[in-house]
Amino acid sequence: MKFPYIPVLLLILSMSLSACRDKEVTPDNAELPDSTPAAVAPQTDGTLSNRIRVRNIGRLPEIFNDSNHVQMKSARRLGIEPVTSLASSYFIRRPIIHIKSNDFYKVDTLSHSLPFLVPEAAVLLHDIGSNFIDSLSKRGADGYKIRVTSLLRTPDTVKSLRKVNINASDSSTHQFATTFDISYIKFHPCSPSRAIEQEDLKNLLAEVLLDLRDEQRCYVKYEKKTGCFHVTVR
Repeated sequence: MKFPYIPVLLLILSMSLSACRDKEVTPDNAELPDSTPAAVAPQTDGTLSNRIRVRNIGRLPEIFNDSNHVQMKSARRLGIEPVTSLASSYFIRRPIIHIKSNDFYKVDTLSHSLPFLVPEAAVLLHDIGSNFIDSLSKRGADGYKIRVTSLLRTPDTVKSLRKVNINASDSSTHQFATTFDISYIKFHPCSPSRAIEQEDLKNLLAEVLLDLRDEQRCYVKYEKKTGCFHVTVR
């Protein structure tokens, strides 16, 4: 899949406009159960249930617990140098790709981040979105996309974020354009044939992420307080 390349200067202009005005969005319901619910068959009256069949892969915080230290090694190897100023942007040696909503994922209104990733991370994000839609279709459902809630951060946006979120790390892998967050609380509905339980969508996404992590394509951290999967490309 091809992605458009964006001049780094555009990144800096975007950073200047958005770093101070963005507000951290706290998910509405971050304290959700971690266990996977049992599968549910069609209802006895012949109508389709709002449940789908999902694998019980276990407790998500225990399964997706790749440390920041491990993720940082990959981020430094594959990512850009953190953009600290306009001058430093001219020395970025890796291309960065503008990430926009498409048929496979929805980019949320971003808080303290900018819509850019290195190519490897952009491909990974595309594959997660595509695999999620394919997996949903195989369960007899449709009409949902994943929601991306955070992408590239700069030292300035991290500093701003830490003022409203004390859990934000000042050594965030987001600064290397290798990392993105995917919400497990909210999914983007696009005319689904039937409403699907949020918890089933969450655990279906977990299946997709586990498969890709088993293929050694990513590291994943389950973030309970912010309601997202924190993903770094490998």
